[in-house]
Amino acid sequence: MARLDLRPRPALQPEYCKGCLRCVDACPKDCITQAGDLNATTGVRPVVLHLDDCNGCQLCIQACPEPYGLVPQKAPGETASGAKAPTAAHDPGEFELEDPTHLFGAKTSTLPAPVDLPGLALALPTTEPLMLKGTYAAALGALLAGCRHVFGYPITPSTEGAELMAKVLPHLGGSFVQAVSEVAAINMMYGCAGAGLPCMTFTSSPGFSLMLEGISYMIGAELPGVVMNVMRGGPGLGNIAPEQADIKLMTRGLGHGNTHAIVLAPSTPQEMLDLSRLAFELAFAYRNPVIIAADGYLGQMAGVVRLPATLTRPGLPAWAVWGDRAHRMNLVCSIQLSDTDLEAHNHHLNDKYADITKKEQRAETWLCDDAEVLLVACNTPARMAKGAVMDLREAGVAAGLVRPITLWPFPIDEMRAILTKRPRARVVVVEASPGQLEDELRLALSHAGLAPPPIQSVRRMGGVLPQRGEIVAAVLAGQDVAASGGVA
Repeated sequence: MARLDLRPRPALQPEYCKGCLRCVDACPKDCITQAGDLNATTGVRPVVLHLDDCNGCQLCIQACPEPYGLVPQKAPGETASGAKAPTAAHDPGEFELEDPTHLFGAKTSTLPAPVDLPGLALALPTTEPLMLKGTYAAALGALLAGCRHVFGYPITPSTEGAELMAKVLPHLGGSFVQAVSEVAAINMMYGCAGAGLPCMTFTSSPGFSLMLEGISYMIGAELPGVVMNVMRGGPGLGNIAPEQADIKLMTRGLGHGNTHAIVLAPSTPQEMLDLSRLAFELAFAYRNPVIIAADGYLGQMAGVVRLPATLTRPGLPAWAVWGDRAHRMNLVCSIQLSDTDLEAHNHHLNDKYADITKKEQRAETWLCDDAEVLLVACNTPARMAKGAVMDLREAGVAAGLVRPITLWPFPIDEMRAILTKRPRARVVVVEASPGQLEDELRLALSHAGLAPPPIQSVRRMGGVLPQRGEIVAAVLAGQDVAASGGVA
């Protein structure tokens, strides 16, 4: 018979205790009671161990439904994880939180730390221009950026991009996986990105909504990846016509918590390719997902596309969980059980967001030097707005165009420079949404401490795009109202 003093006594990890009290019922020595105060981490009342009369029977451990709640002491006075074991009236503060970064103690290795293996730029032969639809151009841009892993679920009007990847990737040593849902697809990207590999998905508005939780996890774990969202009409199932009403999701609602990602807004098939390549570069530069915001018309329309001079053979980042000996100490994780650790992580993310905001604002301006009317538009509506600028110039109205290429961070520095030179300029926001692009403009102006100029709107919704003629008519009508003393 084993000596009672040699049998391991229980140790409590209070952050895992659910307060079910099964261990209290199981203990024949009445060594366990419920704490009087809530645990600050879990919000429940854990149990408290009083081990003076404990005989080490471990019935409490067997009764505990949580694998890490009650565990045998590894040695006298020590828990299974090496933390100090409780004696009587245990203070929960004695335990180090057992989140993944601390679970197995300090990480030691005799191997040298892994280093970044840089990618290579390989020359492409000169080719004639191609005629490609937007989704095909985006897929080609991803291939040229070194992406060989695509996970997705078909949804109109983005499906053709995934279909092309499914045909091409097996011939390039890559993989296309049609997941059972958009939820599964984004979590497959989490795993692939954790290995340090370029990966992406094609989706459209309802599918993008389903991916938001996984995008939040990727942002929390600082994992790169590219999400192509070809926006369609909503809310709900809506229709498959073009819209821009996902702007609020992409710029302000990327899942729960403190989340931001660069949002690129192409306006031509050529930019679908170019910004797709850029998205992978930015995703790895900042260890963060990047969203490409296209509209349904742009995803389906065809246009002339010229290939770049090089393609990229991706390297391997030092942080990757690659599975070999050199990277065996790496960890990617979005779990921070300690509130102070999570706060510190959020400060780190905020510093990264600030760096992105400072360095990655992008916009195209056209005829803004003398403009008295500034049209602001992105995606396909920017093309209608550009035509409207030409018509307005012919009508004697000094109009110009500001086209945000990054919706987040919004290119407020460019707007500030223009409005400083043209303080009396009137702004007309042209969009296929109920004011979501205008909201970004107003918020950016407010954060920059700039008084908003007179702002007029041209809005269409439900799959209808603003037309060139109605933009011109709205600008002229607004000018007449302003000239007669009204408010545009």
